[in-house]
Amino acid sequence: MITISEILKGSDYNLTQFNNDKITKLEQSIIEKDVKGKATPYINCIVRGKEIKLTPEEIVRQLYLMVLTEDFHYPASRMELEYIVTFGREKKRADIVIFDKDQTYTPYIIVELKSPKLKDGKEQLKSYCNGTGAPIGVWTNGESISYYHRKDPNFFEDIPTIPKANEKLSDILSERWFIDDLVKKDKLVNERKSLKDLILEMEDEVLANAGVDVFEEVFKLIFTKLYDEMESGRKKDRHLEFRNYGDTETELKEKLQNLFNEAKEKWSGVFTEDAKLMLTPSHLSVCVSSLQDVKLFNSNLDVVDEAFEYLINKSSKGEKGQYFTPRYVIDMCVRMLNPSENETMIDTAAGSCGFPVHTIFYVWQKILESKGLKKSHLFTLEQKPQECTDYVQNKVFAIDFDEKAVRVARTLNLIAGDGQTNVMHLNTLDYERWDENLKDENWQETYFNGWNKLKKMRVDKNSNRDFKFDILMANPPFAGDIKESRILSKYELSKNSAGKMATKVGRDILFIERNLDFLKPGGRMAIVLPQGRFNNSSDKYIRDYIAERCRILAVVGLHGNVFKPHTGTKTSVLFVQKWDEVLCPKKEDYPIFFATMQEPSKDNSGEKIFVKKGDFPETTMQGVACDPVPHYGNGPSENNEYLLDSHGHLIVKHDLFNHDGLTKDGIAEAFAEFAQKEGLSFF
Repeated sequence: MITISEILKGSDYNLTQFNNDKITKLEQSIIEKDVKGKATPYINCIVRGKEIKLTPEEIVRQLYLMVLTEDFHYPASRMELEYIVTFGREKKRADIVIFDKDQTYTPYIIVELKSPKLKDGKEQLKSYCNGTGAPIGVWTNGESISYYHRKDPNFFEDIPTIPKANEKLSDILSERWFIDDLVKKDKLVNERKSLKDLILEMEDEVLANAGVDVFEEVFKLIFTKLYDEMESGRKKDRHLEFRNYGDTETELKEKLQNLFNEAKEKWSGVFTEDAKLMLTPSHLSVCVSSLQDVKLFNSNLDVVDEAFEYLINKSSKGEKGQYFTPRYVIDMCVRMLNPSENETMIDTAAGSCGFPVHTIFYVWQKILESKGLKKSHLFTLEQKPQECTDYVQNKVFAIDFDEKAVRVARTLNLIAGDGQTNVMHLNTLDYERWDENLKDENWQETYFNGWNKLKKMRVDKNSNRDFKFDILMANPPFAGDIKESRILSKYELSKNSAGKMATKVGRDILFIERNLDFLKPGGRMAIVLPQGRFNNSSDKYIRDYIAERCRILAVVGLHGNVFKPHTGTKTSVLFVQKWDEVLCPKKEDYPIFFATMQEPSKDNSGEKIFVKKGDFPETTMQGVACDPVPHYGNGPSENNEYLLDSHGHLIVKHDLFNHDGLTKDGIAEAFAEFAQKEGLSFF
């Protein structure tokens, strides 16, 4: 018998949007016909009432017809396929049309099925809706799906779903939402999209022509929505306000501006007091409808993380050679350095604060376990034990010289620290000029609390050079050299073996020395460095400098695709512990843990690769949340189901650590074993 996998083989179509029952039912109704001596699959079409050849596109159409008839209860008699839409002399065909219940010749819903190119398919759908006057459009490619309400020819609003046969459009638009509704109907889970995808769509449809700073306006919207979710998460009977409940565009803008003002008051120092939403009411309305069905909060904020990373990269980051560290690399580092609640931690090149935020979640988990508490699905927006908040407010620090990144980082940390954070806008390498910031009133106002706490971590109260942190994790920028002799003169690594100062030194080299100054004796560090620093003979003096001051704990080689699409630079993570009589007594000879990442985690174009159930045939996969929706490719369908985490999100395929007990043990677990065997102080 011909299978659906065989028909789809080599095509761009996936069926992740449909459940197994419908796919199996369709597969069982395939009719094989002999066409010119070759077995060819056909299907009896429920709308056309005749046998139709089954192509990849027809598979998606037949499955969606099942959804329309079985789940939304539209009778086949109200539908027409390949419906002719006339544009002047030109005629085009819409894939599926559902007619109005009363005006039986008037199109009510138009469904367009298109192979993966999202933008073209949606434009075509919109032209069909405009050409026929249909108020509702659906675009799907079998993998993701979008629903639209056509308000006027130039404005299509995202809607959460389509009405069932017995419902009106107003029934699905007028309901009031609570946080629990958002959890159930979260677009990211149900439509298999990421927040980054939605921002790209908003850019295509609205933001590119809105004449605003895209970074600023999307940041304001995410900031406001985070506040709205947190308020409703803590008061379960509060309606979410970041939604269009049928408001006029002007009413909606006024409502959102008020919400944004409340958020600014709760989390100060991210936007100026007089900051306003700059989008026009109609542009804002489109953006709200795109974002309103998305749940930003989960137990680890990774949804927001990815969106912010995209925005900052887009607005500035890449130029400075500072690329965000993928969250799975950060998690490996955190697990290998094993921070605890009584230890201080800093990231000296914080970007959007991945290392501090993931350190916070790791330590919170330990605090909850020690209290016998479970981590909930909406962990980050709930009130937490006082120890969790104290840890963020007193033990976790971050600095970065990019002001946009600092504001994003502050947002994530303000949420974790319940309104307080030690994330500061400072130039790590130019520490001699830090005190000049104190003359700037705005800087003082925003960073004063964090600065006061950072000062207490200094070794000498009159110098900003040496600190006494327990842990440092950083991915310093690689690109660009420091040429200012005023700065270079402060660093040993800017001098050659004869003691002569270089005219320029790589930024990452100075960061190695600077970071070690931040650590107390016995303190430990994870730092991402270009592979050349470990191999080049000209960099031997750097390796000698490190070995003189520290025990080298581990070197983990990352795959060349990890930082794509931004850069293909091969990198490794260096783990060290500063020599100390008690915590790390000096030895001449000791073993070092070496590991190399084997799974690429991303493809050559920088797209993430996700874990499928079939990737672990030898494990029983007990307790694993499996996607009930198969991803059809080659091989048996059950092995092509994606594994999902507890939030219904896909899991990146890597070998750095075991993801929540769902995948195999990796490099971090092997290092923990090594650390225990070696009797390292922090395991």
